[in-house]
Amino acid sequence: MFDLRPVVYVIGWLVAALGVTMLIPMLVDLYFGRPDWAVFLQSAVITVTLGAAMSIASANGVSAGLSVQQTFFLTTLVWVALPAFGALPFIFSEIGARPVDAIFEAMSGMTTTGSTVFSGLDTMPEGILLWRSMLQWFGGIGIIVVAMVFLPELRVGGMQIFRSEAFETMGKVLPRAAEIAGQISWIYVALTVLNMLAYLVVGMTPFDAVNHALTTMSTGGFSTHDASFGVYQGAPEYIAAIFMILASLPFVRYIQIVAGTAQPLFRDSQVRAYLGTILMISLVMTLYRLIGNGDRFEHGFREGVFNVTSIISGTGFASVDYQLWGTFPIVAFFFIGLIGGCAGSTACSVKIFRYQILIAAIKTRIQQISAPHGVFTPRFEGRPIPEAVLSSVMAFFVMFVVSLGILAVLLSMTGLDMVTSLSGAATAIANIGPGLGDTIGPAGNFAPLNDTAKWLLTAAMLVGRLELLSVYVIFTLRFWRA
Repeated sequence: MFDLRPVVYVIGWLVAALGVTMLIPMLVDLYFGRPDWAVFLQSAVITVTLGAAMSIASANGVSAGLSVQQTFFLTTLVWVALPAFGALPFIFSEIGARPVDAIFEAMSGMTTTGSTVFSGLDTMPEGILLWRSMLQWFGGIGIIVVAMVFLPELRVGGMQIFRSEAFETMGKVLPRAAEIAGQISWIYVALTVLNMLAYLVVGMTPFDAVNHALTTMSTGGFSTHDASFGVYQGAPEYIAAIFMILASLPFVRYIQIVAGTAQPLFRDSQVRAYLGTILMISLVMTLYRLIGNGDRFEHGFREGVFNVTSIISGTGFASVDYQLWGTFPIVAFFFIGLIGGCAGSTACSVKIFRYQILIAAIKTRIQQISAPHGVFTPRFEGRPIPEAVLSSVMAFFVMFVVSLGILAVLLSMTGLDMVTSLSGAATAIANIGPGLGDTIGPAGNFAPLNDTAKWLLTAAMLVGRLELLSVYVIFTLRFWRA
């Protein structure tokens, strides 16, 4: 019989911890003289009380460890429970968000998607703005731990190829998952602080620097302004691009750097492929801006690098409405959003390593067709790719395409046009942020969508962030019979 108590125990304490963090935006609202400080206090009391009650009530069922089934269920349920409680301040505050909008915004935050239903950000209470940023920051550190500790062990989407790396530093096996999670957390905090200081140096206000550092390092994309980075064009765009790239690299490499060696970072094939892809697409976009739009080199290069990095990393910041550049950038941004960053980072979408494995498999297949009697083995970073990893990656690609298609059809059935349906489905499942078109494009938001579409997109953000299969598996009979 499936025992829910260990799952509820862990979720209860995480919910209670989330409630405690609500006191931070409460203090910010008190500092700025905003009456919404009481909203955060109320939300904190409710969240801490219910979270603690959940843990206390299920404490008698806590065992030494979680089974595979319990781990799958826990991974999914955490990303359901935290956004549900994280939505409370949006509902109780002066903005009075409806439940569907509040949960959409909270889920977009925790999954670091960055799609928003809120407008009027420039005059919104500071506590609410900070809370949005904090949700993304929590989601960023959370998904790194999930991607490096849980998903490799659960063999989700080919992540098991990184199983040894997640627990090895300088060749020494770390004794506990908690140890690597702690190291990741300190590095994540340090990079966030550096990002904030860099924003301050290039002219951001302290409040904006804190918020944008939180949402840059999480590759989340929430901003404190409706115009997003259009308010801070120039040097801040270069700073943002640098830290979006840093957030998109494997955090296990930073652990190794701290331990005394940077060689694994530079030898990592997915890092080289990711950086090379950003450079190539940025140069192509710059040339297009120079030739097709008659732009100046520095401006064209800056806007190209910033927006390409923002979309490919899944951050979703926008400094301009790139849909005005022409048809080519629109098509290009749609597809590069489906690339994603490196495994074990805060970046989202498909991830660059899966494309490397797919290309290796295709190359091997072509070789086998050309030389039927030859023996060819697909390799990743010089090592043979296990059959289980190949199968897992192929299953992920199939499920990603199928999920994208089904979601786009369902969105169109709610009355959305083709561009909004297709780009909305892609931006939700790949956790990118802005879509395409006049409604959900970089110059718009998701507020005009109907409630059914918002619920569908909310579910898709969750499924996409947890690598699809880890969520789908809990809806199978075999999972509950195991």
